[in-house]
Amino acid sequence: MNDDTSSNPASSAGQPEDDAVLAAENEGMGEAVGHAPDVNPLADTVAALEKERDQLKDAVLRTLAEADNVRKRANRQIEDARLYAVEKFARDLLNVSDNLSRSVESVPEGSRGLMTDAVKTALEGVELTQKELVSVLSRHGVTPIDASPGAAFDPALHQAVTQIPSEHPAGSVAQLFQSGWRIGDRTLRAAMVAVSAGPGGLQ
Repeated sequence: MNDDTSSNPASSAGQPEDDAVLAAENEGMGEAVGHAPDVNPLADTVAALEKERDQLKDAVLRTLAEADNVRKRANRQIEDARLYAVEKFARDLLNVSDNLSRSVESVPEGSRGLMTDAVKTALEGVELTQKELVSVLSRHGVTPIDASPGAAFDPALHQAVTQIPSEHPAGSVAQLFQSGWRIGDRTLRAAMVAVSAGPGGLQ
């Protein structure tokens, strides 16, 4: 009795060939699967868009910051121009203020009682004019420098013309010769002062 294999030689002969073809196909599929790149196009697109968004956001923030700096700088320049526009005019007025002050200071102490009414009125007018001038200068940012005796000497604000012994601490202002003025943060005219050498100094 013959089995199916012996009765069908063609089928037996073709079996190894079919197995080889299937093995080759499976191997090819395995290689294709094993070497396929692990990519996600949607994820790459999202990452690229997020990066572009961050770059645009950074650029916008930088632009806004620069615009704010420009605005502040422009406002500061406008304010400086307004403040310092009167600098030359104010410097010229300082001589007027000095002359008015000297006129008042030249009146001896206790002599007002001996003055006529006309002289008293004239002196009071000079005093009022000097005070009004100081007030006007102050409204335009021009203010006197503190150079009262005992005040700390500041070379940016005071001009030392001499050094004298005084009851005030050494290195401080001992006496004022000419008032000083400033406009804003600038020294318009330094105060002329004598610097204290301290009690018993310069011996």
